[in-house]
Amino acid sequence: MKKLIVAASLALSFGAFAEQVEGPVAPTAQVDPITTQFSGLGITVKQIKDSPLAGLKTVITDKGVLYSSADGKYLIQGTMIDLDNRRNITEDALSDVRQKGIAEYEDSMIVYKAENEKHQITVFTDITCGYCRKLHRELEDYLAAGITVKYLAFPRGGLRGSGYEDLKNVWCAKDAAAALTEAKAGGEVKPVENCQAPVAEHYQLGQSFGISGTPAIILEDGSMIPGYQPAAAIAQMLDANSPKS
Repeated sequence: MKKLIVAASLALSFGAFAEQVEGPVAPTAQVDPITTQFSGLGITVKQIKDSPLAGLKTVITDKGVLYSSADGKYLIQGTMIDLDNRRNITEDALSDVRQKGIAEYEDSMIVYKAENEKHQITVFTDITCGYCRKLHRELEDYLAAGITVKYLAFPRGGLRGSGYEDLKNVWCAKDAAAALTEAKAGGEVKPVENCQAPVAEHYQLGQSFGISGTPAIILEDGSMIPGYQPAAAIAQMLDANSPKS
């Protein structure tokens, strides 16, 4: 009988000790309703911020900048303009996203560096795109103007098919810069065994920047030029955006 009493006392003491150690159970973290609703649409939410419009949230996603009511019930896709200050609020938000995103992918770009570099541009490109080829044929004009050209891949047909595979093989080539030039001139793209190029990541990054076609030129301040522009025009834009000394 004494043994039973001792055993029961020990069990009660241990239970009380465990309760003191564990403490109260923390409440389960609630998922934001915007994140939940957008997830159902296949959209990944990266950041939610207040917008200048009361009751409307700015939502940074893998598909670009969107807007939503606080409860996630209403989604708005489009451009927000501040008419008083003539500012494109949506583009301002995207510019910040682009600058940060580009910095993350510096190591996987194909770069043609200007000898006397004044500026840099980042170009989302596809080897099947006519205006991408035109821009690349004028590469020496960009370099002569002091503009370093950095390429990221953006397969226009999405992440399947020969266009996607060719871009991967270009990025995996031993001399990727030479391979890209050859491919844009209409040359054959040689397959590379066990190629693991980050073309899919580049494509998804471009989508988060609001890119839907190529070439798409990202300037140093994060602003985007959708489509081809000659080197002289790009140099003028870059000079105009540079801080005055």
